[in-house]
Amino acid sequence: MREDDKRKFNGGNKNAGRKPKADEEKLIQMLSKLDDKAFECLTNGIKDGNYQYWNKFMEFRYGKPKERVDVTSGDEPFNIPNITFFGRDKD
Repeated sequence: MREDDKRKFNGGNKNAGRKPKADEEKLIQMLSKLDDKAFECLTNGIKDGNYQYWNKFMEFRYGKPKERVDVTSGDEPFNIPNITFFGRDKD
């Protein structure tokens, strides 16, 4: 590196990155004690007809539906140019 290069002083975020696996497992063990209570709350929310509980249940049970992206700008569709490949006859 050059003498006037200041990149070595950048440092970066010291808290960046994934937490250690042991910490994650410890948190899972602590939260596992609440599994029955969480399931009870989910059940009650669904029975009460609360859409958010029903939606969460369906996402975990059957998977989140694929999101569709509308590729239009305003009222007109997005103009995508035709691609012509070499060696192909023209219409």
